[in-house]
Amino acid sequence: MNSNDKYMEDEWNKHVSDNMGAMISDYMDTNVTRSMLADIEEEEEECDTECCGDNCSHNPQSPNVKKCDCCHKDVSEAQKRKDTPVFSGVLKYFPNALKEVSKCSKAGNDQHHPDKPLHWDMNKSKDEYDALTRHLIDHTINPMDDDGILHLTKVAWRALAGLERYLTDNH
Repeated sequence: MNSNDKYMEDEWNKHVSDNMGAMISDYMDTNVTRSMLADIEEEEEECDTECCGDNCSHNPQSPNVKKCDCCHKDVSEAQKRKDTPVFSGVLKYFPNALKEVSKCSKAGNDQHHPDKPLHWDMNKSKDEYDALTRHLIDHTINPMDDDGILHLTKVAWRALAGLERYLTDNH
């Protein structure tokens, strides 16, 4: 494991630990993962269907809203964390695609900041939607970019970058 990988693993572990109490190594063993997910599913509370029917998700419309969409009951911080299933709702859905996007991130960092740990310099390129569209068009001509990274990988990276900028109001 190189120093960039170790740095990113440490950052991920800190983030996960601060937010859920689990470490990345906890997810490496499939049996441990299945066991953890089963425990999480058992802990989830059922909706009070008397007030809002079977469609209640107890998922606030935005991070600033602390009430359930349909019954307007307070939503606990723990419930909000459970309603953000990063591992089971993203990492498990797209493991191969996300690995490719991470390679794209590293290639970009190596190109723009070879002397620094892996990070996103948000001041570099802010044309996510134009670049995303160019890579989508280029994919239809030749799926592989000149640097050996798939154009669709760069489309995904740019889509995530655009979404992150939007969500953090860092346009």
